[in-house]
Amino acid sequence: MDINPAQLRIIEITEYENKSFTLDEIPYSAGVELYEKYKTQVDIEFPSYTTKEHWRLKAKGWVGYIPVTPELHLKINPKLPIQNLFGMLEYAYNLKGFRFLEGLMDCESLEEFYSNLAQILAHKVLERCRKGLYRTYLPKTQQLSYLRGRLDVQQVIQKPWNVKLKCDYQEHTADVKENQILAWTLYLIGRSSLCLERVSPIIRKAYHALQGLITLQPCSAEDCIGRQYNRFNEDYRLLHNLCRFFLEHISPSHERGNYKTLPFLVDMAHLYELFVAEWLKKNTLQGYFLKQQHRTEISQNRHFSIDILMCDAATGKIIAVLDTKYKAPEQAGYIDIHQMISYANTTKCKQAFLIYPKDLPQPLDIKSDKIRVRSLTFSLDDNLDRTGQTFLKNLFLFFESSQNSHR
Repeated sequence: MDINPAQLRIIEITEYENKSFTLDEIPYSAGVELYEKYKTQVDIEFPSYTTKEHWRLKAKGWVGYIPVTPELHLKINPKLPIQNLFGMLEYAYNLKGFRFLEGLMDCESLEEFYSNLAQILAHKVLERCRKGLYRTYLPKTQQLSYLRGRLDVQQVIQKPWNVKLKCDYQEHTADVKENQILAWTLYLIGRSSLCLERVSPIIRKAYHALQGLITLQPCSAEDCIGRQYNRFNEDYRLLHNLCRFFLEHISPSHERGNYKTLPFLVDMAHLYELFVAEWLKKNTLQGYFLKQQHRTEISQNRHFSIDILMCDAATGKIIAVLDTKYKAPEQAGYIDIHQMISYANTTKCKQAFLIYPKDLPQPLDIKSDKIRVRSLTFSLDDNLDRTGQTFLKNLFLFFESSQNSHR
């Protein structure tokens, strides 16, 4: 459904900041639509006497672009600089070190950031198409008028009148998951409506280059994880890391009726968790290693999924549990503290850390039995590697102080 740009209104908010809008800016029906589909991402107060007949919106830790109706779109800007959003992405999705991505650091808006990243993916897909798509052999069974591969003799005996032969054979094809991930991602990007006008033709060109060769199959971000690469498809590792980012944040499930535009939404809490874990993996001191999203069973039907475990490389012993909290409260919440004590008890370690993007006005340092729970900061307001080194230094100072106190 094509909308005249003159008819489209885009309203903007910034994560965790309240903003009011009149009924002229957000028609009542559009506000209801926003509430019904996106109340998880946006706090919405309906017009009333207490709001002076205004809508009040507040994004709950999500950034991105929501097509509320064909005529009204909502843009949620991040509080942190766009450059740092990209820096988090580099680590979280293992893109760090690819020099062709450096131009993204100059992006000044979410649309520019998204468009440039999509453009890189499209160019890389076209480059791979020119070299030839990755192919592999897939087993097929088919009724043929000629013999190919291995003949199903049992069927010939049972149905001698059947002139077609049931054959099992291997087909060398490009229509494999590695390429289906690329096609599906480009398809969703093309429908997201967030790409700048100069980028959309490149996205279409890359998608059409795959059409006819690749079956359009729905793919998920999980399909991009844990894939096996070899000397024939090693360059797909980067392509799939880029695809994973888009597949995690473009949501086709909100589609309604004939309206085809898709939302793009980044869960900043999830991105912060991925970023801190991957940054620590690449920068932690020798003698330690990390476990990420560690699942610990506590009963037959219950388990914990712990963000980060820090372990001693020599013994394998867990020395600390770490959990990221993408929020800036006055002080650590009781529920978060209780959660960390439970994590520490379950993993039989004595140290637990809650990691925040800003310093707490009332830093946390408490002891429950023999478990010590403290707050740490991995700031997103400055150069990420610089703030990361400060975070790492404080983390190991805490380790040293704990060891000294037990001597």
